Amino acid sequence: MAGYRVPVRRRASGESTLVKWSLIGTALAFLTLFLFVPLAAVFYEALRKGLDAYIAALAEPDALASIKLTFFVATLAVPANLVFGIAAAWAIARFEFRGKSLLLTLIDLPFSVSPVISGLIYVLIFGAQGWIGPWLQSHDIKIIFALPGVALATVFVTFPFVARELIPLMQEQGSEEEEAAIVLGASGWQTFRRVTLPNIKWGLLYGVILCNARAMGEFGAVSVVSGHIRGQTNTMPLHVEILYNEYQFAAAFAVASVLALLALVTLALKSYVEWRARHETSDPVTEGPQE
Repeated sequence: MAGYRVPVRRRASGESTLVKWSLIGTALAFLTLFLFVPLAAVFYEALRKGLDAYIAALAEPDALASIKLTFFVATLAVPANLVFGIAAAWAIARFEFRGKSLLLTLIDLPFSVSPVISGLIYVLIFGAQGWIGPWLQSHDIKIIFALPGVALATVFVTFPFVARELIPLMQEQGSEEEEAAIVLGASGWQTFRRVTLPNIKWGLLYGVILCNARAMGEFGAVSVVSGHIRGQTNTMPLHVEILYNEYQFAAAFAVASVLALLALVTLALKSYVEWRARHETSDPVTEGPQE
């Protein structure tokens, strides 16, 4: 029997190695073709005319305005989605109520609706010919083709990220620790700060990172509501499009390289958060005095 098992085990191992390296090779070829080569091309084209031309393209007033607007809109969208995500996850994971499945469906709505459609919805509501557009005009309130419209569109396309990271995490953890804290006399805020928040901190940070990345890179919804006003409503993706359409390729790739760098930073932060979460989960609980 032993003489029969050894060849089977070797043959299975050989097939497994072949499959493993085939899959790895396929994945690396795909990443090289669709990720590494385009990424390298962005930085090559951005720096092809030299460092001085690269810096000059980024220092141009419209480029600076697009960079500032991108970061400013992200600072509005991320905190708003942070609050919404925690509230929605807590409600869904901890309570049973009528309309819970509907709330889950609405949270996933931006994943299933094209960003362009979401931008058109805001135009339909707040535009000059929209439902409340005449009222807004009579009160000199600008939403479409202004900063509020850009911020609203960005918030809409990014609000699922924090909630969708926290909901399964909080459902898996259960509410036993929170109930114990309340029984011991902790208030709702103390329970959240000392029990809930430490348990969800890595999932929360992970969702914030993804939300911020999407906020800075959003194009479709923002393109519809921005009006493409140079120096006012153009975020970095919109500014790249305008420069490219005007055949200013070096300047377009220079601004695109900033977005690429932000994406790489986001990827590094995402990997770090995942590593810390795994490390913290796998750490054994040490009991007793330490020598």
